[in-house]
Amino acid sequence: MESLLWQAALGTLNPNPTDSCPLYLNYATVAALPCRVSRHNSPSAAHFITRLVRTCLPPGVHRCIVMVCEQPEVFASACALARAFPLFTHRSGASRRSEKKTVTVEFFLVGQDNGPVEVSTLQCLANATEGVRLAARIVDTPCNEMNTDTFLEEISKIGEELGIVPTIIRDEELKTRGFGGIYGVGKAALHPPALAVLSHTPDGATQTIAWVGKGIVYDTGGLSIKGKTTMPGMKRDCGGAAAVLGAFRAAIKQGFKDNLHAVFCLAENSVGPNATRPDDIHLLYSGKTVEINNTDAEGRLVLADGVSYACKDLGADIILDMATLTGAQGIATGKYHAAVLTNSAEWEAACVKAGRKCGDLVHPLVYCPELHFSEFTSAVADMKNSVADRDNSPSSCAGLFIASHIGFDWPGVWVHLDIAAPVHAGERATGFGVALLLALFGRASEDPLLNLVSPLGCEVDVEEGDMGRDSKRRRLV
Repeated sequence: MESLLWQAALGTLNPNPTDSCPLYLNYATVAALPCRVSRHNSPSAAHFITRLVRTCLPPGVHRCIVMVCEQPEVFASACALARAFPLFTHRSGASRRSEKKTVTVEFFLVGQDNGPVEVSTLQCLANATEGVRLAARIVDTPCNEMNTDTFLEEISKIGEELGIVPTIIRDEELKTRGFGGIYGVGKAALHPPALAVLSHTPDGATQTIAWVGKGIVYDTGGLSIKGKTTMPGMKRDCGGAAAVLGAFRAAIKQGFKDNLHAVFCLAENSVGPNATRPDDIHLLYSGKTVEINNTDAEGRLVLADGVSYACKDLGADIILDMATLTGAQGIATGKYHAAVLTNSAEWEAACVKAGRKCGDLVHPLVYCPELHFSEFTSAVADMKNSVADRDNSPSSCAGLFIASHIGFDWPGVWVHLDIAAPVHAGERATGFGVALLLALFGRASEDPLLNLVSPLGCEVDVEEGDMGRDSKRRRLV
């Protein structure tokens, strides 16, 4: 009888792009993912997984999800499931609940390599999903709780867990040591700005990697103040730093073979007597001067100090900065795809492939500093901080501002990821960026699963073996 009901339920499914069917008086639901995805989507259909679980999972205290997928899609599917269960809430009913809710996830592998999931794989998935939910919790937490002091406590907790003592430079020390970008943005706030670094330096490392995260815990716009409709949601302006923290924890716990530094540029862009004014000129850590013509273009200022520190003090060979940098990113690449700008064609392609493998989708921006950087021309300083023409690829220009502080002729790899739109879905944070960093740098990991989803070092990309043809499969959750 159960078999007949199951077959009947499967027979009713007609995914376009998804479909679901309730079973046993809504005690269970079977849902189908898209039969095909385009070349700019993830074969895992990660966004649809999150959406289906949020809308179809039956209520209850103890619930179970069975994910049917192929082995290469396990990582993206697990991270997508994690996004459906955010940690942060201040609803009064949640605090009165006596029994803690639990969700058990089981994977049923089909196709090639369809044996039982190994314990090491489950541990990797646990660390990755914890990183996604950690990042989402930080981004969801409002600034009256998640200020720069609290964010530093989060960094210190992760450092203590990993046996790493963070380096912290803050308040007047930032000014004294030349971090004019971070200091200038955060000096008007009650809680002072800070630069914090977690460093992993294992024996036998062959290169040095720096992840630099924008951690603006709240962005009022400063004196170039945002309006009443654009300011709500600016608690999410620390999404880059939150993702770097979640990914760093997971990467080190899974074994990272190279030097890895997580650099957090923390500030609250506030309004007050000490706030930076338009027309002020700041000296940044790179030694370059910046004329402020828009105090709401603050993220690039803190990141300019961060990447310059990674280059000069940490000796990084690869610098990746991640930020909720521009509203224009959502126009350029949409709600689901982060924008990548890089001085390396190989790393541009790698970011796109990593996004498809992990579900954190990425699409390139135009990289052309010889045409775009003149937008920042200043008569009295080395550059302004905001463009002259907002219709001339503003997301690309914002990234180029950051790159200029390590130099366009710098021989290393620089990658900029603008995650302004995909950092949230509606009013909830997504934890975007954690899975992307783990996949992109998977070849530096000792973990087999992260090696599998890494786009670098693979001569054959099995997902694109049909010259980018659309993936066609029927999958269930």
